[in-house]
Amino acid sequence: MYSVSMLKLGVNIDHVATLRQARYRSAREPSGAIPEPDPVLAAMEAELAGAHSITAHLREDRRHIQDRDVRLIRQTIRTRLNLEMADVPEIVAIAEEVKPDEACLVPEKRQEVTTEGGLNVAGASQSLAGTVARLKKAGIAVSLFVDPDERQIKASADVGADMVELHTGTYANARHEVEQAAEIRKLTAASQLAHKLGLRVNAGHGLNYENTPGILAVPHLETLNTGHSIISRALLVGLRQAIAEMLALMTPHTK
Repeated sequence: MYSVSMLKLGVNIDHVATLRQARYRSAREPSGAIPEPDPVLAAMEAELAGAHSITAHLREDRRHIQDRDVRLIRQTIRTRLNLEMADVPEIVAIAEEVKPDEACLVPEKRQEVTTEGGLNVAGASQSLAGTVARLKKAGIAVSLFVDPDERQIKASADVGADMVELHTGTYANARHEVEQAAEIRKLTAASQLAHKLGLRVNAGHGLNYENTPGILAVPHLETLNTGHSIISRALLVGLRQAIAEMLALMTPHTK
């Protein structure tokens, strides 16, 4: 049984790596020095600041997080590691090797700036069912990143996922209260259905210091995953303070 009193914060450190890759082509220079900023150190700092989990997306094109980052984060942090990944053989094999606590399967396109929407689970159920089974056999809890859509929620349960992460991008991009309220209703219905089907429920994408309080109205949420807003805020106040401020918004709902 999951309730809002257990709501936790997952900090995505992808954009720390984005800043590093803007200057360096690899995660290690020929001299042996580690280019900065190091997402591994950022993960440790986030953990010390009170983050309940660390999220990193190992993309096929390695545009930010590198293989080295994932392996070292797995070895270093004491909290949970949530590995975001596409359903492709190379990345699945790395996940089986590294064994994050959770793997969140997401859609991935080379031309996108960031993930643009949820997985079409219903349209790729055979492939996803096989990957979910492989990851679970490796001892990894599996989440599917989906839009708040009844068909996709039911398909997520059918392929054997442990949880879903509800895509909150449309809610985050809503400019008017009426639009925001409509999205909250969709997210609420999706979360209630997922909970009824035995799926744990997380949420994320586009959440920031302004819109996070509104998402707390959605029932059964276990973890909110967010990164860009926290890393952006950290440039001004430091990572620990940025995380403390986000946690403060969640205080009535944080265990």
